[in-house]
Amino acid sequence: VNPGDEVIIIEPYFDCYEPMVRLAGGIPRFISLKPRTTTSPVSSSADWTLDSAELASLFNDKTKAIIVNNPNNPLGKVFKRKELEEICDLAKAHDVLVIADDVYEHMVFDGEMIRIATLPGMWERTITVGSAGKTFSVTGWKLGWAFGPEHLIKNCQVCHQNCVYVCPTPIQEAVARAFELELSRIESEDCYFNTISKDLERKRDFLAEVLTEVGMVPVIPEGGYFILADWSPLAEKIDLSSETDIQPDYRFAKWLSKNRKLQGIPPSPFFSQANKSVCQNYIRFCFIKPDEKLRAAKEILTKWRQELDGSQSAI
Repeated sequence: VNPGDEVIIIEPYFDCYEPMVRLAGGIPRFISLKPRTTTSPVSSSADWTLDSAELASLFNDKTKAIIVNNPNNPLGKVFKRKELEEICDLAKAHDVLVIADDVYEHMVFDGEMIRIATLPGMWERTITVGSAGKTFSVTGWKLGWAFGPEHLIKNCQVCHQNCVYVCPTPIQEAVARAFELELSRIESEDCYFNTISKDLERKRDFLAEVLTEVGMVPVIPEGGYFILADWSPLAEKIDLSSETDIQPDYRFAKWLSKNRKLQGIPPSPFFSQANKSVCQNYIRFCFIKPDEKLRAAKEILTKWRQELDGSQSAI
């Protein structure tokens, strides 16, 4: 990316994308996934889609790249083949690179994980990013990888050499051995790549049920290990006047942490300024936690809901 180049970022997005683009002198162009209207008490990340006309309008002769996070953080959306093909067709038509952030690739519950680089005509214009921290649940190791055609990876190597320089050798060795073991039993039910999704799906379903029971509307993720929940059905029962942030999601997340000792994340940092309203009534929870932590969260939320109902009855 050179000064003046445009990079398309799909919202919600990992909050590092925007400053990285700006640091390179690029101009971020945003497009938000938006939920379809539904009256269901539960929604799915599959209900969040891009507007095709809006997407096409962002591509021009200044567009250098588009960043696609699949499965998406924090939404958990797994892009369908048709959705990815639409992005690929535009990228090929405008000679645009794709940066495929596939760090949650092994955590898919619903749908199929399709890697953009495998689609027709995309290998030569795609850099795929992976993460040992996400894949093997060792996020503190901060080790990952990028792969793609030689002419693109060469530039990644130059940046890596002069920025990160080197990754710790013992951690590289440990990740290599983990890959050797798991790839050797990839067809087995014991393979970590196969078990992690099953374990997380159970935790996802548990937390989604809890959130529904207390009156929130969870967005059931198709992948990843985060879940968004719409807390607006409870808004009239909560006094957030003690919090002074402009964004409602910040006020609710801080209130919940201070008053109920339950930590969630406001999702508005995952959106550009123009689209923060899309998520202002949501909160993000993480469910890659020990079962006892999830049960403790259930106790907190259940007790809180009972208190809300009690105060409402007293009125």
